[in-house]
Amino acid sequence: MRHIILTVLVISSAMAGCKEEVNLPPQPLSKYIQLYMPQAVNGPVTYNLNTGDTIPPVIIYGADYGGADYPDQDIPVTFTVDASLVDTFNISHNTNYTLLPSKSYKMSELNGVIKKGQLATEPLKISITLKGDSAPDISKAYILPVTITKSAVQVNENLRTAYFIINIIPTYFDRSSWQIIDFSSQESVGEGANNGRAIFALDGNINTYWHSQWKDAAPGPPHYFTIDMGETRSILGGAFVDRQNASNGRPQDIQIFLSDNNIDWSLAYSGTLLNTADLQKVFFSTAMNGRYVKLQINTAYSSDLTHLAEFYLF
Repeated sequence: MRHIILTVLVISSAMAGCKEEVNLPPQPLSKYIQLYMPQAVNGPVTYNLNTGDTIPPVIIYGADYGGADYPDQDIPVTFTVDASLVDTFNISHNTNYTLLPSKSYKMSELNGVIKKGQLATEPLKISITLKGDSAPDISKAYILPVTITKSAVQVNENLRTAYFIINIIPTYFDRSSWQIIDFSSQESVGEGANNGRAIFALDGNINTYWHSQWKDAAPGPPHYFTIDMGETRSILGGAFVDRQNASNGRPQDIQIFLSDNNIDWSLAYSGTLLNTADLQKVFFSTAMNGRYVKLQINTAYSSDLTHLAEFYLF
């Protein structure tokens, strides 16, 4: 037993003799306190906004306090939209987003406060405009980099900026009350009972279609039909689904005209569609108003005749 005790004492003495004194550098608490934008934590935040929304969409942003304990005084924080970060983001992510135009959004506040004893600013809001003259071009995908520009507390550089991706999705108008009031021609016999007539371009069925006349006569282009929507609408663009089982005759060069009285017409769009059965959207350069709509097909693929499964407006 004595031998065991002596052995323990020897080992303890040896370990004590090997002990080295370690002096750690000062670790101030302030080093671990940093502000950040919580919306930046998981990367870009995507908003899919709908043109049919009756309430203007809102994006929430703010700053949080990270570190030990709670702040012992108010911390003012200043935010801004930093346009210079768009190119940086696109290059690093291999994207092609456009900065959301300043006319299309409004920030509720540029300044926030993390109050004493709190861990975050009050939620701040960005209101997005999707209607009227301030609406952005809905054919583009946008980005809005919101960044902390000023704070009395150190900012986490990796989480200084929140990137908001904004996609604008068109809402198609309800077509249930629309009427075809004029057309260049329609095939009311040769395509069967449930095809050929112009009304089939508005019936919601991509397997039915309007076809220009070919059985007893074959008038050439331009082909057209005119719609009365029953009310004046602000229109951003149109969409097309071509006939599913035939490529020859699909619309190629088209124009869309609008009118308030079915007499005086304004050109809203002129362009070329693809020869495909997939949905295609076209966008006006600016929103235009009208009650009456004329779709005119000036040329078709590999034919003087034409056909169309569905026509929408948004």
